[in-house]
Amino acid sequence: MIGSAHIDALERDGFAIIRGFIPPDEMAALTEAVERVQAEGMTHHATYRHKNLCYEVLKDPVLQSKVLVQAYWFSWIEPILEKQRRDPRYLEVFEPLLGRDIKQIANQIHWKPPGAQYSDYRFHQDLRFREKPEDFSNLTTHSFTTALAIDPNGEENGALMFFPGSHKKGYLGLSDGGPIMNDGGERRWGLSKEEELEQAGLDLNDAVLAEMEPGDLAIWGLLTVHGSRGNRSKTLDRRIILNSYVRAEDSPTRGEWAFKDGVSTPLGDDHQLCKYEELYTRPGPFYDDTDWIAEQ
Repeated sequence: MIGSAHIDALERDGFAIIRGFIPPDEMAALTEAVERVQAEGMTHHATYRHKNLCYEVLKDPVLQSKVLVQAYWFSWIEPILEKQRRDPRYLEVFEPLLGRDIKQIANQIHWKPPGAQYSDYRFHQDLRFREKPEDFSNLTTHSFTTALAIDPNGEENGALMFFPGSHKKGYLGLSDGGPIMNDGGERRWGLSKEEELEQAGLDLNDAVLAEMEPGDLAIWGLLTVHGSRGNRSKTLDRRIILNSYVRAEDSPTRGEWAFKDGVSTPLGDDHQLCKYEELYTRPGPFYDDTDWIAEQ
């Protein structure tokens, strides 16, 4: 049983961690599926998109090789992960918060290869990524993101960090200038972490490291300030599966169904508008050779 402790933690701190959300005997199959997604992504020479499916491939200047940093809506090609995104345990977590009709807005995997230059995520609030907030209702109260740990997540390989209670401060505009990924340089985008946080009334010393074991699940809302340091380990990746959910009545025009009246609902015949704004005007497939990190 999941219990209700996460509900209290979300209200108090803006984030929660459910230990052992996916038991160890199920993690091997999920890990293998994540590795298949990575293998497919690495067959592409640059960022590749086909409708909502996307592999974000960058040339890493330190590793001197291409790296896959994110994949989006891989559930269209990987059946195990398609079932995982609508696992009934997610309904157990979210029914008290979102009800029995739930849509999914984001379906991502993040990789942090050991030693890669771009594995530092600036502190931010996920509300930044809802570019058309007018398409939603109750965004700050009925929308949540989850991160399922595939690897052990710790300080060395760049685990998530959260600011407890930051969800009560409103939208702070953190990291609105420049991309969310950093190279670890203190002044890469004009301000150091400390300066950026100080301007928003936050102290870096208050950030909590979300150490997780494979199968643990972190949950947070769109106003919770979070980020992560770069992967400083020698051999350990930091892979997480990110799924974002919203109450269906609050998102009539966006999202893939996850649960209809509490029933786990598979993907339909075609992609639905989630976050990729050009889904209908530029569905692809196509490659994007833009080196957006270098251009910034």
